Amino acid sequence: MSTEIEFADDGQAFMQTQQFQDIKSWAHEHLLNRIEELGAEFGRWSRAAIRQFVDLELDSFVRLQRVPINDAETRLIAEALTKELSGFGPIEDLLQDPAVEDILINGHKHVYVSRHGILQRVSLRFTDDDHVLRIVRRILAPIGRRLDESNPMVDARLPDGGRINVIIEPLSIDGPAVSIRKFRKDPLSPADLVKLGTFDTAICQLLEMAVQGRCNIIVSGGTSSGKTSLLNALATFVPETERVVTIEDTAELSLNHPHVVRLESRPGGFDASGVVAIRDLLRNSLRMRPDRIIVGEVRGGEVLEMMQAMNTGHDGSMGTIHASSPRECIYRLEMLAGFAGYQGSEVSLRRQIANAVDFIIQIGRLSGGQRRILSVTEVTGLNDSVVAMQELYRYEPILNPDGTERDRWVTLGISPHSPKLARFRQALQKLNGDGRV
Repeated sequence: MSTEIEFADDGQAFMQTQQFQDIKSWAHEHLLNRIEELGAEFGRWSRAAIRQFVDLELDSFVRLQRVPINDAETRLIAEALTKELSGFGPIEDLLQDPAVEDILINGHKHVYVSRHGILQRVSLRFTDDDHVLRIVRRILAPIGRRLDESNPMVDARLPDGGRINVIIEPLSIDGPAVSIRKFRKDPLSPADLVKLGTFDTAICQLLEMAVQGRCNIIVSGGTSSGKTSLLNALATFVPETERVVTIEDTAELSLNHPHVVRLESRPGGFDASGVVAIRDLLRNSLRMRPDRIIVGEVRGGEVLEMMQAMNTGHDGSMGTIHASSPRECIYRLEMLAGFAGYQGSEVSLRRQIANAVDFIIQIGRLSGGQRRILSVTEVTGLNDSVVAMQELYRYEPILNPDGTERDRWVTLGISPHSPKLARFRQALQKLNGDGRV
């Protein structure tokens, strides 16, 4: 066992050396020349065939060129070259790792990953910036997106449901900046989130009643706080008899529901023609007979159409927004409506918001990487021209004697007053009369 660990450590150390990068680049060029000489249809080769080809050619190359490496180092280079020719090079293992949430590449020497909400640097690197671009273009090839000086920024959805954002020189000063967001193939259910500690069973029951009671819900939080995962989980409470339309800039939602229509905006061509914004999709979705509309992220003029939909028979709709608190969420809705050209008075806008939104769920990422619901707040109406709210649950962890924290959600025992929850009133009273603090 100790020998295997030592070999793994030695292998990692070798892969960080310039010698490894130089030999791999040298061998890679040799392999490309051999492929050209053979005239084979390389694109149709299976991974096993590519691996066999790499092993045979690398062995011959090392012997003929008298490359000063041992068998173990040869195997490491063969593995790297196989990933280079048939996959996504240095980041292939990260893309396959289910624990990795984000892959961040800052130039060819600096690669960071996020696991369980914690960002850390990993000990791998690319040969140079051209190597990064070669792998990025291979990722972008199946989705037909172009990346060059005339189009130096790309934001796209990957075939597996993830998302990639790339920005290159001259906009990115220190080399290509690549951000890859991965999404689970099997979205987390509410039970999974309870198990992970995102919220407790009492909040889970309240959210289930709110969704089934067709309350309009806004999930508010910062970047990478878990908004999309929570929205996915909430959608599992939607009855199977209902038709759900999802609208997103980059399709990230993966709803576990039998009747979902997924719409995605289009950024347009090089000359900015053909743009289809979320606002256009939301307007069109109203003609698609939706029972519920779910907007992946509210960040522009679509806020007006969303509020009108919520106010005119599309109860039970949901969306996410970037905001740091429930009150800030209301302010941001007002601001976005103002930017979108809302013509009415401030009071009438706030009345629309108060009538449209029933619940704001604030979610955040703690310093240790854990995602937690920080607040469940009900919008109760308009009071002296101010949107009135009452907080039903608030996250207040308990500090243990050993210095660690234990999750706790505080409630004042107030039941939601929304008439949409009238048929759940008895269950809600029982839920809030259980003596919890």
